[in-house]
Amino acid sequence: MTTSPSAPSSGAAPALDWRRIGSFATGQAAVQCGSFALLIAMSWTAVQLGGRHAVTIVILASTLPRALMLLFGGALADSLGPRAVLLRATATRLVVLVVGALVAASADSLWPLIAVAVVEGSLLGLTGPASGVLLTRLAPKEHLGRANSLFAMVMRLAPIAGSPLGAWLVVAGSLSHVMLVSAAGCAVWLLCAFYVTRGMARPERRSDANPSLFRRSGDGLLLLGAHPRLRWMFVACFCMDFAFLWPAEVALPLRAASEGWGIGSVAAALTAFSAGALAAAAAGAVLAHRIPVPVKLMVAGTGLAVCLGSMALVPSPALLAVAACAVGLFSGLNGPALVTAYQQAVPEGRLGAAMSTFSLSSIGAAPLSLAAFSSISAPLGVTGTWLLCAAVALFSPVAAALALRSPVTRKAPGAAEVSVAPEPTATAV
Repeated sequence: MTTSPSAPSSGAAPALDWRRIGSFATGQAAVQCGSFALLIAMSWTAVQLGGRHAVTIVILASTLPRALMLLFGGALADSLGPRAVLLRATATRLVVLVVGALVAASADSLWPLIAVAVVEGSLLGLTGPASGVLLTRLAPKEHLGRANSLFAMVMRLAPIAGSPLGAWLVVAGSLSHVMLVSAAGCAVWLLCAFYVTRGMARPERRSDANPSLFRRSGDGLLLLGAHPRLRWMFVACFCMDFAFLWPAEVALPLRAASEGWGIGSVAAALTAFSAGALAAAAAGAVLAHRIPVPVKLMVAGTGLAVCLGSMALVPSPALLAVAACAVGLFSGLNGPALVTAYQQAVPEGRLGAAMSTFSLSSIGAAPLSLAAFSSISAPLGVTGTWLLCAAVALFSPVAAALALRSPVTRKAPGAAEVSVAPEPTATAV
């Protein structure tokens, strides 16, 4: 795994380069906040222009290209390096948003939104894996968990700050104003990325590299097939995301309505979850390297599943909020640890492809969760289906335990395979 360029070569654990990590977090906070503001503003504008059908078109125009370009983004990050991908894609995104703001100011139709959504989603897909690669370059292995926890904090705060900002701007001003604010966030991230990636050389050309970018886009799936540790970590992440989406998006408001608790209980539960997740991520940014891996992966994963199930049984809105806060606490500890363990198990030179496939586990889990559990809820009911989701979440710590027992293979598929014994589970991620 590539470490920070400034890491010392002595036997002691290298320290984090907090200046670069701070710049990374600042840039990501700005660009993610702008992205969520733009998402809300585009959805609202689509409703005004064409109702529910228009919103569906705009969302699909953003999400489908993003999912597709994730695969190519990983291959590009491995071949060109994170610096080239991030700087070029972010600069292009900045130009697109500025041009989109000018067009949207004089247009009164849906097509500018669709065009911006397609390009925006494609560029986000390209830069997603590169950001994951960049984080491993900035943080040495001993402190990668802390960096991932800090990044998780940014991703938690971005919708909290960006969504109301986008809603206010689109009502008080127009979609063009929101696009310009999002462009400003891109500009901040571009400056931060330029500083953070300064001095990072382009990766050496792989001897086994496929000449076609299309063929290289499947490297992440090949890695899952060849490496048991990666495969089990992928399963652990997918099970958790798959089990969590339906209770949060569907079951929570349904239970609040059936119990007569009102929409305020839903808001309180979601707020409590966010507060718990933020608190755990903040603690992880300071202490993640001191917490043993089994605690973060198995104990926290089990606690998350148990608390998720308890939300289906608590008798009052207050206890529902307490259980949601506990879910957030365990999630803020478990989520970054899963990402870190996955990153550390990836063979050298293939992190971009691996992270692109890893991102698809979360993107693919959402629609599958909503479709599967919504159909099951008819015969089982809301409470029974919610408890089933909690049972599925218990497979995540089991898969994580199997991953830690699997050997780490340092070579990629196609090269001479060299496996090493499983890393001691007491080592902090």
